[in-house]
Amino acid sequence: MPRMLDVSDDVRAEIGDEEADRLLAGENAPGSYDCTSCRTPGDSEQERTSTVLFIGDETAVLAFAHATCLPSQVVQVTEEQLQGAVRSIAADGGPARAVPEQAVPEQAVLGVTSGLILINGELHPALVVEPTAPIARPGTTTAGDDFLPLLIEQGFMPLTEIDSVPSVLHGWSVLLAMGQLHAILQPGTAGGQPVAWWQAHQALQVADSWRAAANKHQQVLLFAAPVGSIGRQPREDLLREALDKAAASGKLVAATLPLAGT
Repeated sequence: MPRMLDVSDDVRAEIGDEEADRLLAGENAPGSYDCTSCRTPGDSEQERTSTVLFIGDETAVLAFAHATCLPSQVVQVTEEQLQGAVRSIAADGGPARAVPEQAVPEQAVLGVTSGLILINGELHPALVVEPTAPIARPGTTTAGDDFLPLLIEQGFMPLTEIDSVPSVLHGWSVLLAMGQLHAILQPGTAGGQPVAWWQAHQALQVADSWRAAANKHQQVLLFAAPVGSIGRQPREDLLREALDKAAASGKLVAATLPLAGT
């Protein structure tokens, strides 16, 4: 019986037309599967199912997800991360060590912290981004920190206090797959596929309560501050305190990003 599979153009380009057609015809597709995002059972004969291709340096793994959890797509990961994911799936979900950093323009590194933020009596999933060094505008040689101005140009809003949920920044999203944080995506050039603004070297394990809040709201709040504004806070109340202080001093921007995956 043909499966209710979605195979995106990007996935088809990687696996080839012949393999894609076999999947759509039900020859190589599983009937039942464990969703690579939410880890609950799925059935490609009964519900729309996405093909998700994870590509490492030497290995590629084709996985399946509920279409409501993830769209069909290609996800670039490191070989170590991919092998870890395979072992994790085989062992039914052991968490991987998280190193949530990636080099960004110049030599600065973005640190990303996840936490729950209370706004108007409701908990919201949030990511707090702070670079380890000043971010210079590409092409400039003068000293200075253009991190916040660059984000404001992208649509992030300056905050003086955290009293409401920031407006949604369309085209950006937060990618969760296999129950872990993989990337923050920004719009591609000329309307192309989204590209990673930040990508974890190895997937970041998030708390169950954070994932539950993300699934509930289907969006994530993203706060960003210049180097030295937030620091590595060990508790969520201290993180909120640091965010409030950064906002009061004019050193905080924010946006709400749609959730991709669960």
